[in-house]
Amino acid sequence: MAFLQEFKEFALKGNVVELAVAVIIGQAFGNIVNSFVEDVITPLLLNPALKAANVEHIQKLAWNGVTYGNFLAAVINFLCIAFVLFIMIKGINRLSFRKKKEEEQAPAAAEPTKEELLLAEIRDILRNKA
Repeated sequence: MAFLQEFKEFALKGNVVELAVAVIIGQAFGNIVNSFVEDVITPLLLNPALKAANVEHIQKLAWNGVTYGNFLAAVINFLCIAFVLFIMIKGINRLSFRKKKEEEQAPAAAEPTKEELLLAEIRDILRNKA
């Protein structure tokens, strides 16, 4: 019974649940990016190049038996994902920076630092000796 209890505690910890949610959302995001590349970028930007190469789909691009079209599709997909993540992280960092800036501008509590407390204690000791 202790094994099942340990497994329950492990499975319901925040980290495991958050990781599962992140994986599911990541998969959904990957599907969105794949659709963006295949349904938007390829028809708009790559169709002229594909027509010049006499190829209908980028995945079918080949040269001497080497199907480099799959690689190109993967590179475009990666660049799209990296760009979107860059924009997202940049926005999150900007919000985080603003929050830190607001905290710094807020009036600090008048609580003395450790150094100030130590100096006050030394001052009091010197006054008592005199």
